[in-house]
Amino acid sequence: METKNPRLNVVMLPCLAYGHVSPYLELAKRLADRNFQIYICSTPINLSSIRKRVTQKQSQSIKLIEFHLPSQPDLPDPSFHTTNGLPLHLHSVLKRAMHMASPSVTETIKTLEPDILIYDFEQQQALALIEAASLGVPIVQFLSTSATVLCNYLKAVLKPDVEIPLSSTNLQVKNYWQRKSQEMLKQYTKDQGQSRDIVQPTCKATDTVLVKTFGEIEGKYIEYGPKLFGIKMVPTGPLVQKPEEDGEEEDNREIMEWLNKKEKSSTVFVSFGTEYFLSKEEREEIARGLELSMVNFIWVLRFSFEDKISIEEALPNGFLTRVGDRGLVVEKWAPQARILGHPNVGGFVSHCGWGSTMEAMGFGIPIVAIPMNFDQPRNARLVEEMGVGLEVNRDDNGGLNGGEIAEFIREVMVGENGKKIRDKVGEMKDKIKSKGEEDIDGVVEELIRLHNKNINEESKD
Repeated sequence: METKNPRLNVVMLPCLAYGHVSPYLELAKRLADRNFQIYICSTPINLSSIRKRVTQKQSQSIKLIEFHLPSQPDLPDPSFHTTNGLPLHLHSVLKRAMHMASPSVTETIKTLEPDILIYDFEQQQALALIEAASLGVPIVQFLSTSATVLCNYLKAVLKPDVEIPLSSTNLQVKNYWQRKSQEMLKQYTKDQGQSRDIVQPTCKATDTVLVKTFGEIEGKYIEYGPKLFGIKMVPTGPLVQKPEEDGEEEDNREIMEWLNKKEKSSTVFVSFGTEYFLSKEEREEIARGLELSMVNFIWVLRFSFEDKISIEEALPNGFLTRVGDRGLVVEKWAPQARILGHPNVGGFVSHCGWGSTMEAMGFGIPIVAIPMNFDQPRNARLVEEMGVGLEVNRDDNGGLNGGEIAEFIREVMVGENGKKIRDKVGEMKDKIKSKGEEDIDGVVEELIRLHNKNINEESKD
């Protein structure tokens, strides 16, 4: 799509996480199609995860700009300058390294002469960077999480007494997560220091937040943002990656050849994102669930760089032999969009990271939700409320039950009661497809408005 929008320079500063840099790239592609010049700034290892997804034609309008973090004793190698494969206890070390790199990042931003800077939830220091650089440009947050999670977070840290007049099931996570969510919020607030600065305008920060969502699933939350918190939420749409852009063919050959031999909708894809690593107990119960389900599966297992363990050692004794060709277990990475978009896939066992949730709906794949951390418990509740999946229960200690996992997998894929879920997620796929990218036009309009407003204000000074 070519338009006559003004060619604005937009600098993007995503979190140092694949789950964040990926939606930033998808947003960049859509803005580039509308005449924007985009610069995505991150560490070399983080940018390497998206470099192949930028075509030669797109590379004229989308530039990947590297910056480097100082070496830390716990993160001595640049390959650790991403949350992908990084143990949770080292995330604070990565944040500290990013803070130490602020002066060089400031210089990088200055040389790019942006008209607008778009920054991430975890990169709130971008405010200070822009102020230090004296660029005087609007800065806008883009959050790759749901509007539901954003509203609940704002309520917790800004207005704990405010009532959000929406379905109570949207707001209440299941029993185990009620306690854990409070613990996570306390820890996050401690890590961030002054957490309120995340959403309050300072310097040239705007009251606009771009949110990776669309009105059909979160319209009410988008409406309540400005009413309750004075924040304008602008939906970007689902930003679902195209399957053909998910990695090189040769990298996927073994997986796709295996999947091609299966029957239509017969296979479940199992993946828990790039930032959480299953415990031994979780691996055992998920393995038991997959074995009992008697359906085909592709399971992506990931370990932190501190874990020296093989797939065989990580799984129950004899598991791979017992499941035989019914299961394929791969380590570290698999082409998620290609797999979810394949006709032989009929279910997705997911941690319910928001990007994965959106992809599942975009491809019409029902979800078996096993949330692990962060925003995932609330996303899982939203999945169940929308009727596009089922959430697996945890006991009071967070334990899983393989029998229930097996039951839910079979239910969403072939069960009679699961037909409603399959029909509902099919409807959602059709809505996303018919909607196209109209939300991006709203994003473009808002960015141009902010730019023009800034120019007018500067001309008055």
